[in-house]
Amino acid sequence: MKKKENMVEKPDRRRFLKQGLLLGGSAAIGGGAAIGSAMIINNGVQKKRDHDDEIVNKIRALTPGGDVIELDEVQAAGLKMGHAHTNRSMRKGVPGRKFVMVIDLSKCKNERKCQEGCRSMHFLPDDVNWLKVFKMQEGESTAPYWMPSPCYHCDNPPCVKVCPVDATFIREDGIVLIDNERCIGCRFCMAGCPYSARTFNWSEPVTKGEIHESEENCSASVPRKMGTVEKCDFCTSHLERGEFPKCVTSCPNGVFYMGDMNEDTVSNPSETIRFSELIESKAGYQFLAGLGTEPSVYYLPPANRLFPFEDDKKH
Repeated sequence: MKKKENMVEKPDRRRFLKQGLLLGGSAAIGGGAAIGSAMIINNGVQKKRDHDDEIVNKIRALTPGGDVIELDEVQAAGLKMGHAHTNRSMRKGVPGRKFVMVIDLSKCKNERKCQEGCRSMHFLPDDVNWLKVFKMQEGESTAPYWMPSPCYHCDNPPCVKVCPVDATFIREDGIVLIDNERCIGCRFCMAGCPYSARTFNWSEPVTKGEIHESEENCSASVPRKMGTVEKCDFCTSHLERGEFPKCVTSCPNGVFYMGDMNEDTVSNPSETIRFSELIESKAGYQFLAGLGTEPSVYYLPPANRLFPFEDDKKH
């Protein structure tokens, strides 16, 4: 039987590499580290310098310890840019790529292997999930279904706009990451995210050894740090090596697809499909698209389900 042109069956990980996801090719300001991570809370207060009559703009800032300090405009510029040189390559992203995820709700059985894989990958405790699974039901007379919910890596991310210290940012390949060296724990980004995709690290991480002591790498979300915001990172370090995110490989039912919108291709361990044709043929949609966030995660509706719905008894 002739295969459809838009589908190739059973690609292994090497084929995924060849499909195009393989890589193509702080100083703190004067006054100490606490000031270096201060949050700007007020701009434009004019004051005279003590040694002359020059009028300069003073900026009020809040330190992580809760103290209000005043910085002049030169110091404030250092606060905003002082850490910009770190993680520079991670902030750039993979040239020419636009990563996209597709989640097929008709295949989700609520086994939560995706959550287990994510926790294992990122050394998360059992009570922390960067990938959530929600029971969804539009009304009393409609059928319920399960909906995995990662970070949506929006092209117009509100979280990035509200961060006062440039700790969360969007790369040119569409991935939204957090630089926890800059994060001051204000949680403005958590308030700004309409998808509740972010969590706050309230306690000291339990990871030890090489991972815990590794150099800060926001593309791998390591090392985790108390008092900072965390979230799904699309397993960026895997994508940069041309590998699937952990949720994709952990799911036994093929719920998750990962790919490159520029190449119009998404894959999971069982199949590779044209992104545009998959979305068109199965009525794919973006969650809360009306908000204008332009998420990079798309859903296929829970029609013709592989499994009957079973209510959540274990979680």
